[in-house]
Amino acid sequence: MVEAMDQAVGKVRAKLKELGLDDNTVVCFTSDNGGLSTSEGSPTSNLPLRGGKGWLYEGGIREPFVIKWPGVAESNSTCDVPVVSTDFYPTMLEMADLSAKPDQHRDGVSLVPLLKQEGTINRDAIYWHYPHYANQGGFPGGVIRAGDYKLLERFEDGRVHLYNLKDDLGERHDLADMMPDRVANMRESLHAWYKEVDAKFLRAKEGGPEPWRP
Repeated sequence: MVEAMDQAVGKVRAKLKELGLDDNTVVCFTSDNGGLSTSEGSPTSNLPLRGGKGWLYEGGIREPFVIKWPGVAESNSTCDVPVVSTDFYPTMLEMADLSAKPDQHRDGVSLVPLLKQEGTINRDAIYWHYPHYANQGGFPGGVIRAGDYKLLERFEDGRVHLYNLKDDLGERHDLADMMPDRVANMRESLHAWYKEVDAKFLRAKEGGPEPWRP
């Protein structure tokens, strides 16, 4: 599927070039999740990332993310600032010299400063919310990424895990017990975000125990 998508994008770019539009067209590419490498099967490998589609580890939420902006973004350049797909909308508005629509893209920020290499973006953290089970084997949970640190909270029992992605991209070394102050601060921010966006959580099964709530 990845190979087929790569070929399809190539066909679109070839047609743009044929029509003389290649130098005046922005092309954006991403994925909705990491590669499938879980209980449904393992057609892909996300190593050194842990997990895959349906999981909150980096193998599930770290994705290809490419923007081609001819004449503006430097060809073959890379950027290590964490971004998310909700950033596409405000980015494309600014690219087109259109006003921002903050009521429509509350979770996204424009990436134009990064693409122009003229600055950075104003954002303290990025959040993920996955409040259900799925057939890939992952567990319900929430995540906050702030700087190099990532806090993962399990909705089954409230346990948390803390990873330094700069030093431990594979999320093998849980730092939660070693850094209680950072855990408390990040967890407080994550819970505040739950309330801000009215995040939904698991409901109790009839006659079953009440699920954990933040």
